[in-house]
Amino acid sequence: MNFSECFKLSGQLCKFSPDGKYLASGVQYRLVVRSTDTLQILQLFTCLDQIQHIEWSSDSLFILCAMYKRGIVQVWSLEQPDWHCKIDEGSAGLVASCWSPDGRHILNTTEFHLRITVWSLCTKSVSYIKYPKACQQGIAFTKDGRYMALAERRDCKDYISLFVCSDWQLLRHFDTETQDTAGIEWAPNGCVLAVWDTCLEYKILLYSLDGRLLSTYRAYEWSLGIKSVSWSPSSQFLAIGSYDEKVRILNHVTWKKIAEFEHPITVANPKIVVYKETEKSPAVEMDKLLFPPSKTEASSLFSTKSKYEIAELPVPLHHVKPTADRANPRIGVGMLAFSSDNCFLATRNDNIPNAVWIWDMQKMKLFVVLEQLCTVQLFQWDPCRSRLAICTANSRVYLWSPAGCVSVQVPAEGDFQVVSLCWHSSGDSVALMSKENFCVCYLEREAEEEVAALEESSK
Repeated sequence: MNFSECFKLSGQLCKFSPDGKYLASGVQYRLVVRSTDTLQILQLFTCLDQIQHIEWSSDSLFILCAMYKRGIVQVWSLEQPDWHCKIDEGSAGLVASCWSPDGRHILNTTEFHLRITVWSLCTKSVSYIKYPKACQQGIAFTKDGRYMALAERRDCKDYISLFVCSDWQLLRHFDTETQDTAGIEWAPNGCVLAVWDTCLEYKILLYSLDGRLLSTYRAYEWSLGIKSVSWSPSSQFLAIGSYDEKVRILNHVTWKKIAEFEHPITVANPKIVVYKETEKSPAVEMDKLLFPPSKTEASSLFSTKSKYEIAELPVPLHHVKPTADRANPRIGVGMLAFSSDNCFLATRNDNIPNAVWIWDMQKMKLFVVLEQLCTVQLFQWDPCRSRLAICTANSRVYLWSPAGCVSVQVPAEGDFQVVSLCWHSSGDSVALMSKENFCVCYLEREAEEEVAALEESSK
């Protein structure tokens, strides 16, 4: 496992291109494009204001930079660096910007969600879509890029509009049986659209491509409902995380619940492995210590080494009591993600913030629990294999695979706290981001053996 040097970064704006050849990062008002192989700068673009959002086109030929404060989007070309495009929404303002799947249209959402403007880079034409709903996840594209679903709000009622992305013609328009739609998401196969209601009501609706309601699922009533939703890559399972600290798995045949995963504050099942992160300070021989100590000795005096130990059961997990009188309480399953091979599901229960739960989807049982020393900020699966990367806003990155898990210190100078990360499409490297810097961690292809060996040596 190797690490690159650190590079400047703003706003955690760091993304690999879809083809894996480039790495784009934002530094104030500059867009830096590097080669992923050498990390040498290939292009340097200067924007009109501080960049707040960057996004690659699907073919990796263009990069979108959004400056929401100015209501401006700038687009840069890697093939023709002299070419650029500027989109100014003017007094309408700008709150969101994204690419269409073809990489030749840009969808801008104006302030107060008054409309979505569709700009064509090829024909310079402009289309408008009215009544977009202001919700957490209101636009969803099918994986093949053919269709777009849009959540709408008109006449105090929720609707869904389905558009054909090739010409932006309306395919279907139907109302939904929701009080206040919170989000929508297509199944990876593009056949089913999941629509879930406000957190005040547990309700998820499943629609076909022609707008038919296939099924409605409600686990309970009169309590806070759905907090997170995720499809499995195969489209066979729909995982629903809720405020009652449970994950419910629906199957794609009957849309009924086939499993329910609980997150207790004490793990007592003897079949579950609990990896507990521990810290140790290196032993220092005081009689051999020079004063003043050298730079190496000084850093070793205050450094701590982290490793995982298999905890003896039962294991009480660190938990926090949510404040009942505030909105968005820290309770319930707020993070969940399937591995690329559909074999595992990773979850985090927000009131047990230091633990990552990994479930075996073949046996529909809890497989492993990782308890960290700090709050889990983010976890993300390797796009190609069953390997999970975790960051907890400290100077380490954590990797888990079925072979074991390991804690790795990021060898960066200064205070490099990993608050976010993103995988390369090959799974051979991962970009680690702090608030002001980023570096790239290169993993060996024989990662399973390496993780197992590191785990063995840390015992």
